[in-house]
Amino acid sequence: MKKHVKNNIYWVGKVDWELQRFHGDEYSTNQGSSYNAYLIQEEKTVLIDTVWAPFAHEFVENLAKEIDLNKIDCIVVNHGEVDHSGALPALMERIPNTPIYCSANAIRSLKGQYHQDWNFNVMKTGDKLSLGNGKELIFVEMQMLHWPDSMAAFLTQDNVLFSNDAFGQHLASEKLFNDEIDQCDLFSEALKYYANILQPFSPFLRKKLNEILALNLPIEMIATSHGVIWRDNPYQIVEKYTQWANDYQENQITIIYDTMWNGTKTLAEKIAEGIQLADPEVLVRIHNLAKSDENDLISEVFKSKTIVIGSPTILNSILHSVAGFIHLMKQLKFKSKKAAAFGCYGWSGESVKVMNELLGNAGFEILGEGYRHQWNPDSEGQIAAVEFGKMIANS
Repeated sequence: MKKHVKNNIYWVGKVDWELQRFHGDEYSTNQGSSYNAYLIQEEKTVLIDTVWAPFAHEFVENLAKEIDLNKIDCIVVNHGEVDHSGALPALMERIPNTPIYCSANAIRSLKGQYHQDWNFNVMKTGDKLSLGNGKELIFVEMQMLHWPDSMAAFLTQDNVLFSNDAFGQHLASEKLFNDEIDQCDLFSEALKYYANILQPFSPFLRKKLNEILALNLPIEMIATSHGVIWRDNPYQIVEKYTQWANDYQENQITIIYDTMWNGTKTLAEKIAEGIQLADPEVLVRIHNLAKSDENDLISEVFKSKTIVIGSPTILNSILHSVAGFIHLMKQLKFKSKKAAAFGCYGWSGESVKVMNELLGNAGFEILGEGYRHQWNPDSEGQIAAVEFGKMIANS
């Protein structure tokens, strides 16, 4: 069922209430998501994006109930990733000659995924598509936000920016607009989305935000490809992205550890105690990596000025959970953050050295040599961990 967005613009996407994992199993979507497609019905009828492949048949059938598919004049593909283009093959079986407007990189993406030579038309920044009634779609290339093929489309007069993956959230809702849902959920999911998906591309984003602002587009609504549409003060999410793209951090220190026999857990708690004693104003968060959602932890890393990582020594190294999490942080290319390492050991005690090396390679400024304790921390070892925490806070 289509939903009215504004004037002759309608939402024709799919809300996925059951989605729990995304990008394979890489990203947790604990509040589901949506795949937003839009239908513009002016003198020309334009479809903007489709939905994920598992919902392709449902999407095409629902769209056919709303409009004669042969009356669709063209399709805009803002991004070729399968969650937005997955229904395209099923739709093109019904209307095979319909022009597709996309970036040059999107043609490579779509051909590579679906092995079809459809009626492609390349759009570049500033190119326009007339819809009649004095309205145009103006295209803006959005390379690396978050694929090389990404672009956005701005509808004149209605002043709606179809932003695809930029400014979105993985959040399922029957409501269409940002002012209709819980604001804490909205901004928590928007930040998680940025931290886990767009963070590595912050330098590109800073340039693109300036480019969009320089176009002087009178944006009254930002229609994203996931989550809700920014209707109420849409520039608030642009302002958030401007903050987030500039090596964002809050007054927070996050301790993340995994443990075998709880010795490293004890150290984590004592380090947190020391941090709080030295700096009562700082927010300290402690997370057991094995019992936590990694993507939620990335949100905490994103907000933190310092990360404290703990692992016991195992097989002359560290627990693979910790190694994998440090690798994930490296992939996300965090900047201007500090890190420290700690852990218990029984015999050889290499974990702290290994973590320092990995954290340095991941772009963190390393605080000191770290703290390691042999066997289960006694009272003396716990006092030393408190002092280590104080050192971190004072750094």
